Amino acid sequence: MAYPVQLGFQDATSPIMEELLHFHDHTLMIVFLISSLVLYVISLMLTTKLTHTSTMDAQEVETIWTILPAIILIMIALPSLRILYMMDEINNPSLTVKTMGHQWYWSYEYTDYEDLSFDSYMIPTSELKPGELRLLEVDNRAVLPMEMTIRMLISSEDVLHSWAVPSLGLKTDAIPGRLNQTTLMSTRPGLFYGQCSEICGSYHSFMPIVLELVPLEYFEKWSASML
Repeated sequence: MAYPVQLGFQDATSPIMEELLHFHDHTLMIVFLISSLVLYVISLMLTTKLTHTSTMDAQEVETIWTILPAIILIMIALPSLRILYMMDEINNPSLTVKTMGHQWYWSYEYTDYEDLSFDSYMIPTSELKPGELRLLEVDNRAVLPMEMTIRMLISSEDVLHSWAVPSLGLKTDAIPGRLNQTTLMSTRPGLFYGQCSEICGSYHSFMPIVLELVPLEYFEKWSASML
C-alpha cells in the first residue's frame, strides 16, 4: 500500500516484483552514470579552453562512443528480456481465477470451484468504517492463498479495463473478446490494493482491486463458507 508523498515503488510482495525493483535500480544507476558523464563533459566545454580540438576527430574516440552505447543497451536489454519471459511463464498453477471487468466494477470467478463467484464493488465514502481507505475498499475482497502459483484469466464485458496491483508487479489489460492471463504468487499474507489502470469511462477511478492473501488453511475455510 502506498503512503502519502511516496516517491518510490511499493514494497515488493512477489518474486516478479522483486526482480522488477532490481531491474529498475540497475537501469537507474546506468542512467545516473551517463547523466553524470554528460554533465561533466558539458561543464568542461563551458569552463576550459578547447586547446586540443583535433581530439574530436580521432578514430579512437569515435570507436569508443559507438561501441560503448551498444554495450550499455545490451546491459539493459538482457535483464529486461529475462524478466519479460519470467512474467509470461506459467507452470502448473494451483488455482485459476477469472476476472471480468465491467462498468464499473470487477467480478471474480474461481473456476476450480463449481459455484464460487461474486462481484466486487467499491464501498462509497459515506459507508466507510474507521481505518478503511477511501476509493480503495471493496465490499467483496478476492481471497487467495499465499505461497502458491495462481493464474488470473482477465477479460472485459464492455470496454477496455486494466487489472493492476502494483505491489505484486501485475498490470494486465482486460479486453472485450480476448482472454489475457497472468500469474501471481505472494510471499507474505496481507491486503494488496490496486485500481483499474485504463481510462474506461466516467467512473474509471472507482474500480478498486483488493486482494487478501492468506495461508492455505484460511483460504479453504473461506471457500467452504462461500459455497
